Amino acid sequence: MKKVELKDVKPYNAPLHFDMKSMKLHGMDESGATKFWMGMSYFLPGGGAEWAYEDSPTEKIYFVLDGEMVVSSKDGEIVLKKGDSLFIGPNEGRSMINRTNQVATVLVTISNS
Repeated sequence: MKKVELKDVKPYNAPLHFDMKSMKLHGMDESGATKFWMGMSYFLPGGGAEWAYEDSPTEKIYFVLDGEMVVSSKDGEIVLKKGDSLFIGPNEGRSMINRTNQVATVLVTISNS
């Protein structure tokens, strides 16, 4: 077991993301997790992520802790509000944006392939 306290977590730069801060909570280096990693992302109003991951073999789960995010895929848009979650399968492309005037907090879990 390894406890991780938020006060000890350092931010990292997530590729293709803008107007947001990410913190990696769990992973190989942070807690020894080998099958997945987990981060928390804070999206400012207008913040988001450009189209990405169409060639990514990883599975992803987004869980909105606070605020609201709009996730776009080739099939359309999905609005995620507080308490909502979304599974994104391997090789599914997506972009996302915070269209509100409040910060959105998203817990992100990603498999290690």
